[in-house]
Amino acid sequence: MIGFFAGRAKATSSVNGNFRLLQALPKAYGQTVLFSTLIPASLLLFGWAFVVRILGPDFAVLPDFVFQGLVIAIATIGAGVSYHLIKPSHRARAISERWIMGLLIAASALAIVTTIGIVLSMLSESANFFRQHSWTDFFFGAVWAPNFRGGSELSILPLLWGTLYISLISLIVAVPIGLFAAIYMSEYAGTRLRSVAKPAIEILAGIPTIVYGLFALITVGPMLRDFFAQPLGLGSSSSSVMTAGLVMGVMLIPFVSSLSDDIINAVPQAMRDGSLGLGATKSETIRQVVVPAALPGIVGAVLLAASRAIGETMIVVLGAGAAARFDLNPFEAMTTVTVKIVSQLTGDTDFASPETLVAFALGLSLFVITLGLNIVALVIVRKYREQYE
Repeated sequence: MIGFFAGRAKATSSVNGNFRLLQALPKAYGQTVLFSTLIPASLLLFGWAFVVRILGPDFAVLPDFVFQGLVIAIATIGAGVSYHLIKPSHRARAISERWIMGLLIAASALAIVTTIGIVLSMLSESANFFRQHSWTDFFFGAVWAPNFRGGSELSILPLLWGTLYISLISLIVAVPIGLFAAIYMSEYAGTRLRSVAKPAIEILAGIPTIVYGLFALITVGPMLRDFFAQPLGLGSSSSSVMTAGLVMGVMLIPFVSSLSDDIINAVPQAMRDGSLGLGATKSETIRQVVVPAALPGIVGAVLLAASRAIGETMIVVLGAGAAARFDLNPFEAMTTVTVKIVSQLTGDTDFASPETLVAFALGLSLFVITLGLNIVALVIVRKYREQYE
């Protein structure tokens, strides 16, 4: 900050206050000093901290005070050089823009680097797991029975079945309701009703999942058991796939409705007017023009809801139980991959045992499944765009 004010003051004094002689505003000259001081030193600091964190403290060959002095020296050199270059003909604005562009590129790359780091960490721990446990049992076995005393059967298939079953029920609830709500609010509802209805629906997204879980445990589960499961002879447990699926579906409604509403509103009004002008009714226009034009965004909303359903934990713990099994009965208790990841990593466990390391293999498998969903959605969207554009 001292460099910023000093650079601005030098630029102003170099032209005696006549700013027309400068290539840029005085603050741009101060920004060049600020960026030249802060960014190189920060990159050195965070880069060194990242390397030490990854490779271990033994890699830190320099004492702390020497490294701190090096960071200060880099900052001082950057400040001195940039301050010395300040003169009326100095293109400070272009240099500031380059620094800002570099920051934006670094921010964009951070997400990619984070994703790579997550994948590498899961790959390394998953490799440790598969050195101790058979990969054929993990991917093709039919039993999930962890035992920290040895002899565990750790198959992902029962957990994957429960995950997909519960997610499917939740999407069957959330997608039609959310999409119809979005169509009504964007095409039929008046301004006053929309201003009340949309925030009311979005409130559902702000409710903590533990509250949904308690609602499933205390209200929805017993109701399904007393009115459907027991009279039909399908079970006597209040914890079931249907309980978790219904409650999770309610939670996912705003994810579908809000995004779909925004994308439907983004469809050009000229497309609606052209359809109506050709004699189509309002419902035909929505069904044959508006929804197809908004389909890429709707697919994205459904994909977001599916990813949210696959990763949900608390509702499943309280609403669906913890039984890993294959069963078509939606009124039986089951569990998901995320629930078992939490259960295997909590408590007094040996972190090097396969019963604990299996959590990373489960997480990596879930990551691959979610990535596959994204790829399928991209293929669908691209095929659609080629057809309609």
